[in-house]
Amino acid sequence: MAKLNDITLRDIDFAQWYTDVCMAADLIDYSSVKGSMIIRPYGYAIWENIQKVLDAEFKKTGHENVQMPMFIPETLLNVEKNHISGFAPEAAWVTMGGDTPLEERMCVRPTSEVLFCEHYKKIIKSYRDLPKLYNQWCTIVRWEKTTRPFLRSREILWQEGHTMHQTEQEAREETMKMFQIYEDFQRNYLALPVISGRKTEKEKFAGAEETYTIEAMMYDGVALQNGTSHYFGQGFAKAFGIEYLDSDNTLKAPYQTSWGVSTRMIGGLIMTHGDDHGLVVPPKIAPIHVMFIPIGTDEQVMEAIDTLQKALPSEVISKVDCSAKSPGFKFAEAEVKGIPLRVEVGSRDLQREIVTLVRRDTLEKIEVRLTDAASRILELLEEIQQNLYHKALTRRDSMLHFAKNHDEFVEISKNKPGFIKINWCGEMACEEQIKEETGLKSRCILLDEEADGICAFCGKDGKHKVYFGKQY
Repeated sequence: MAKLNDITLRDIDFAQWYTDVCMAADLIDYSSVKGSMIIRPYGYAIWENIQKVLDAEFKKTGHENVQMPMFIPETLLNVEKNHISGFAPEAAWVTMGGDTPLEERMCVRPTSEVLFCEHYKKIIKSYRDLPKLYNQWCTIVRWEKTTRPFLRSREILWQEGHTMHQTEQEAREETMKMFQIYEDFQRNYLALPVISGRKTEKEKFAGAEETYTIEAMMYDGVALQNGTSHYFGQGFAKAFGIEYLDSDNTLKAPYQTSWGVSTRMIGGLIMTHGDDHGLVVPPKIAPIHVMFIPIGTDEQVMEAIDTLQKALPSEVISKVDCSAKSPGFKFAEAEVKGIPLRVEVGSRDLQREIVTLVRRDTLEKIEVRLTDAASRILELLEEIQQNLYHKALTRRDSMLHFAKNHDEFVEISKNKPGFIKINWCGEMACEEQIKEETGLKSRCILLDEEADGICAFCGKDGKHKVYFGKQY
């Protein structure tokens, strides 16, 4: 593990700080596979907790897990032309099997819509076969030119839901239901105060009729798209010839959705909550909630720690650092890994019947009576979770701006980090001009706010309220 003092100060070089934290906290390592990362046990444990929560939510709503192939024949990928055009620049291809050229090259899946559609065509014959509510946890490959741990990698861990429905209304309800699950998870578990809305026509997913996005703002004011849910309508179904016999004895095409999140959320967690000491993990998603650090190794200290561990409920994961490292090193190691609470237990403090609790979010030291320690630990874990959310919310809100006209928009884009909200005309030409002139891209069309003036950038009639910002 990298030394604590190897972490670049966050406000000096944010990009280097991020990489330093990923390494120092033992989240990842690099290998000879360029553009991909090794996710180390501590980093993977965070992903496992994310999986555990989301998988349970998916199953509550009737979804089943499946596994699709990793390889997609080129002819299959080309069935929906608009879809493949969106992934062509990042596609990775297999052309040899051993030492034999393949008759048809295979794409290493960048996403699995076409695989699901091929399968659905075989198994959907009647309205009684609907809905089909499938999800898979898998790896995808996108040949990114510039990579960064968790944010952009050539090999990505994610989940992708793919569902088929009898009616448009059912599919639209599914799209928004899963969108809400994502939003609630990121706010309540990752403590991220996300902004949600619909993507513009220019930015929506290739092949979708509508894309809904969850946008998180990082510490530096840059956006991270942290999850999407897509309404496909009947486009893919018709392209693949998927039909079912409805109750009125007529053949119809089903309506489709797709939705997904990835390990990118871990990057969002790091860049929102981390500090100059390293990682900060919200308790609800932390692999370790409490690290007990004995000061000395006498029997009384170890007995007190054992008693405290047994007093905690089973859902509170605690560990004891009994290594030969110095107490100061143990403190720093717990901090860099972002463990929500550490408990310092020493013989001198035990003579006074107290232990010291140290919050990772504030680094505050709190002396409590040994008999009160278990209940106070539970209270503090909840307080830390809430504090991380409100701290991130306060910072995010300080970087939300509103521009009434072109000059204000340009000035804010040059001088202030964050998102800029404007009344917008909805025209792609205007959106492209904004990107060309300021480097900002649309984040999302707000669902709960209507335009109340002319487009701030071009002066035409406003149709939407939209956030623009830089993105990772």
